[in-house]
Amino acid sequence: MFMKFILVAASALASAALLPAAQADVLATPTKKSHRAADNGNVPSRGMSMAQVEQRFGAPLEKLPSAGGDTARHPVIHRWRYRGYTVYFERSHVIHSVLDTAATAAKS
Repeated sequence: MFMKFILVAASALASAALLPAAQADVLATPTKKSHRAADNGNVPSRGMSMAQVEQRFGAPLEKLPSAGGDTARHPVIHRWRYRGYTVYFERSHVIHSVLDTAATAAKS
């Protein structure tokens, strides 16, 4: 019985030695720069009205087409592009300010 155990253990070790080493991919996730920028007051903050945003940050470079608004459960979402970031409004108040990525900035 003991000999059988030794043979099985030796066989398992030999098999493990022949297997390739385990590998894993590394997933790089973006940092939350938009939140840090919003904390510094560099971009419009959540809750500001459209009028407040225009008064403080000026007119946007571009007002993108609105989306939603087809039902009460889908409010109108407006997007305003400024140099280096985009502001998202739900109806008429800021919900997010997002900094452009390098890829987005290259398209401009």
